Amino acid sequence: MNTDIEKSWEIALSEYFKTSSFLDLVKFVKDEYKTFIVYPQQKDIFNAFNLTPLDKVKVVIIGQDPYHNPDQAHGLCFSVKENIKPPPSLRNIYKEIATDIGVDKDITDGFLENWAKQGVLLINSVLTVRKKTPGSHVKKGWEGFTDEVIKQISDNTNNVVFLLWGNYAKKKGLIVDRNKHLVLEAAHPSPFSAYNGFFGCKHFSETNKYLKSKGFDEIVW
Repeated sequence: MNTDIEKSWEIALSEYFKTSSFLDLVKFVKDEYKTFIVYPQQKDIFNAFNLTPLDKVKVVIIGQDPYHNPDQAHGLCFSVKENIKPPPSLRNIYKEIATDIGVDKDITDGFLENWAKQGVLLINSVLTVRKKTPGSHVKKGWEGFTDEVIKQISDNTNNVVFLLWGNYAKKKGLIVDRNKHLVLEAAHPSPFSAYNGFFGCKHFSETNKYLKSKGFDEIVW
């Protein structure tokens, strides 16, 4: 596993990278890539961090683990590679954007790199997965790493918007200092739960209203 990561993240996470839990995780992931087909490609594992430096983070969206089908995962949660049709959860995100802020997204394009470059950190809790085996890298060490990431953002930045969709993300967000940051919670955009509180949550307009009030550029969703 290539642990090269953008400089601001490298500095922030330098102590964590020395821990036994992270070193054990690196060994596990390296062995998995040697033995199985694993997504995303190794060069894309830290894609979210390389596109969104720590000092540029304005919004955090937390997913679970990467897409496990071919040609989808590329290191950004909910996003798929260029020219790949958006999966159901992302299509529901696009629907909410359309009703919330009136922007009709191209439903044939699920590539969210432009969000990442604007300061939207799109992280999964678990950064790797075996092909067609969802959850296969759960409880192998990634959760501790991404908890540390959230803690670094919470402790060392101000006025970041955390979008927590679904119970898994909500639990992950318990680390966040809500006196310094805005936390918005809703149901997961999955077809199984989107009608239970994701549709109508207005998180995209709420995010931009908050960013504007703090003097930041709004996100072009």
